[in-house]
Amino acid sequence: MKATGIVRRIDDLGRVVIPKEIRRTMRIREGDPLEIYTDNNGEVIFKKYSPIGELAPFAAQYAEVLGKAANLPVLICDKDHCIACAGVMRKEVLERRVTRNLEEIMEQRMSISVKPGDHKKIQPLEGVDRFAAAVFPIISAGDLTGAVVLLQGDTGSTQTANESDLKLAQVAASFLGKQMEE
Repeated sequence: MKATGIVRRIDDLGRVVIPKEIRRTMRIREGDPLEIYTDNNGEVIFKKYSPIGELAPFAAQYAEVLGKAANLPVLICDKDHCIACAGVMRKEVLERRVTRNLEEIMEQRMSISVKPGDHKKIQPLEGVDRFAAAVFPIISAGDLTGAVVLLQGDTGSTQTANESDLKLAQVAASFLGKQMEE
């Protein structure tokens, strides 16, 4: 754990303000759910709660099946990190932060597909030089919870998704959203 040097007092209603710098750095927005942990040393830890993170093992299986059907690498992300993948090295992408670009696409609840010859490059994860062929937001009970991302083929490849791949990814996003509602 890293000390920030910031000290805050608890008010008479038991509230504490998380400083703006920390909220910005950790991408904590108004209304975001936080999970609260304690340990035996008296530490209280706030962690951003990811509803789709609870489905990570299931999402990993779904990513495997989708990746084989589409013959493209697949990422399943919550609003902040990659939680499941297929067709790429797990240690390379799991728990990586989504880029601001992907975050904006998700927030706008846009579905994106890159057509052959398109020059737009959407890099979904920070520090990973792979680009998206398609992005479909995962919506659960009207709330944005993440995205299903089909990546272009191998690094340097411009292989894009065909219509059936796009439909499969769209169905995957809808299905994961429904699973979270139950």
